[in-house]
Amino acid sequence: MSLRYAIIGTGAIGGYYGARLQQAGCDVHFLLRSSYASVKAHGLRVESIDGDFELPDVNAYHSSADMPAVDVAIVALKTTQNENLHTLLPALNEGGVILSLQNGFGVEAAITQQLDRHRIPVPALFGGLCFICSNQIAPGHFRHLDYGKILLGVHNQQNQRDAPTPLLEKIAADFAKANVQIETTDDLPMARWQKLVWNVPYNGLSVVLNATTAAMMADTGVRSLITTLMQEVVTAADAWGEMISPGIQRTLPGDIIDRMLTHTETMAPYRTSMKIDYDEKRPLEIAAILGNPVRVARSIGIETPSMAMLQQQLRFLDERNRKT
Repeated sequence: MSLRYAIIGTGAIGGYYGARLQQAGCDVHFLLRSSYASVKAHGLRVESIDGDFELPDVNAYHSSADMPAVDVAIVALKTTQNENLHTLLPALNEGGVILSLQNGFGVEAAITQQLDRHRIPVPALFGGLCFICSNQIAPGHFRHLDYGKILLGVHNQQNQRDAPTPLLEKIAADFAKANVQIETTDDLPMARWQKLVWNVPYNGLSVVLNATTAAMMADTGVRSLITTLMQEVVTAADAWGEMISPGIQRTLPGDIIDRMLTHTETMAPYRTSMKIDYDEKRPLEIAAILGNPVRVARSIGIETPSMAMLQQQLRFLDERNRKT
């Protein structure tokens, strides 16, 4: 039986991947707010390094109450909007799951807490890490600049390894059919730490320095700061892995920093998602991307001074930016 998907957050991530799923013939339903009227009338448009396409007719909704029950609710909201998640989720079919395509650490646990707070039964939770450069340039219009892989894993409440389930594998197969490079992991928490190695320096510094990835990589001093921030993430991640699973090898790859730097050097100049949020005067995902890992690191005796300073700078800039 084919799966029915809901896209909660039809922006640069949800819009792009949801459009790919629909293009491949999947049953996809999009929840929209400000872009609802435009998408309802004109559909979705994708410009992509893997080929442009348009979907003139999509299942667009302004309220989750109007959506049919689905098997997979893909949450592609900014983590700053999770407080509204209880009003945005459609009904799930029996055995249905939530798949979070959000940035940061502890995002699945945050979803669980949000649903618990509103006495909503918590279904199985999967997490997806999106390695992509994608922007929304107009309502329902997305530009895919580089990369595009998703890494999928099962959320384990004790933060232990958990093997992919048959349903996760079925979701992965749908994404593969949709021309999305897809991989699965049995260690979602460490995968989230690994993505933070990139997200912490590039998202944070792009705001503080008002710079694209290319501009940051072109400056030797900034590159050195990026490396310092990356090393703090790696140190915290490895210590956390040892604390959670003593005696089990749960560390990040030894060459992760070199690989991240090399990949960023070769990617198209990119204005990060946090920089776009800042430019649009939207709340920044500081808690998920910096606050949670800094707090977790400190709780196990690991100090991350550069990350903590970057977090404070972003808080100041974010608060001042949204007041102007």
